[in-house]
Amino acid sequence: MADFYQTGVVTTLHRLRQESPDRLEEELQSYSERFPIGLVLPALYSEFETPAMHGIVDKLRHVNYLRRIVVAIGRCTQSQYEDARHFFDGFRTPVSTIWMEDPRVTAIFSALERNDLKAGEPGKGRTCWFAIGTLLATEDCEGIALHDCDILSYDRDLLPRLIYPLAHPNLGYEFSKGYYSRVSDRLHGRVTRLFFTPLVRAIQDMTPEIPYLRFLDSFRYALAGEFALTTDLARTIRIPGDWGLEVGVLAEVYRNTSLHRICQVDIADNYDHKHQPLIEGDASNGLRRMTCDIAKSVYRTIAQEGFVLTRDHFRTLQVYYVRFAQDNIRRFYADASLNGLQFDLHTEDSAVLTFAHSLRAAAEEYLRDPLGAPQIPNWNRIFAAMPGISGLLTKSVDH
Repeated sequence: MADFYQTGVVTTLHRLRQESPDRLEEELQSYSERFPIGLVLPALYSEFETPAMHGIVDKLRHVNYLRRIVVAIGRCTQSQYEDARHFFDGFRTPVSTIWMEDPRVTAIFSALERNDLKAGEPGKGRTCWFAIGTLLATEDCEGIALHDCDILSYDRDLLPRLIYPLAHPNLGYEFSKGYYSRVSDRLHGRVTRLFFTPLVRAIQDMTPEIPYLRFLDSFRYALAGEFALTTDLARTIRIPGDWGLEVGVLAEVYRNTSLHRICQVDIADNYDHKHQPLIEGDASNGLRRMTCDIAKSVYRTIAQEGFVLTRDHFRTLQVYYVRFAQDNIRRFYADASLNGLQFDLHTEDSAVLTFAHSLRAAAEEYLRDPLGAPQIPNWNRIFAAMPGISGLLTKSVDH
């Protein structure tokens, strides 16, 4: 059952009734001339072999309210890339594709290096950043939406709900973040439930008032990979190259626009995608690496807001985090019991202890290097430093 309750400092746009997406699509089509929107799809070739991608492609094939779609495909050979391109034959919206291993793309990264503009390591962050740059280079969009390509429960109204707050001429939003429930026969979203939210609230409880932390805590699903933003905002934000992408984008949005131009939108009744493994002894993969990168992003942004965490802070934080996370387990257990869902107390408790190791690892890295690896420069800086790069970007895209 939907509610209309507003919490925190970010406007929440709810799903207050069930309806066909026809109305939203018709309105978006009428707005599309004044406010054209492009869609970015960051994808691995392996995702084209999954039911999720087939479902997404089937839903997007007949969309008529987008100006263009950019699909950035990585970790594949040229023949695999060519095979993936055919998924988008017959689309109503023009589709451009990028092979991230293409010599034209790697040449751009080399040119950036020569100009002291590092684009980070290969990964989702760099892929999203590059695809956004190609859309900016076309200069025919006013907004950009982005969502993942592993969504098993992708529904036709997910995208229009995400971009509607930007496209509507009277709402005035510059950034829209998706949120949703993640439930099957049990609760999912462990990183949000048992790591991110307890971490943010633990830091809030042990530090002076830091408005940025209240901002983060206002999001119902801060780690959602679905967001939309105006092209003006897209030019000004830096993109993290690691697994802290979603939190890093929120930090940049917080810094570059005002709170009343930011909203979160209920985009799905339920959301299912591939689940990352939690391997206790392996800090380089899965949720261990993700949680470590997220924690480092939070620490560094807090420092930029004027509060530098010390080793003593981190000792206290470790205790506070575990307490807040275990309190959350109790709450989720009650919620699951009421709704007849499975709930494994041992697995949840083990996840918290594993995530506590991520906190310690992130703290040690932060203390060694508070600034960390530089974020990928924003596109305003790139276009100013390399006036001819727009032509290179457009030539690196296949139509």
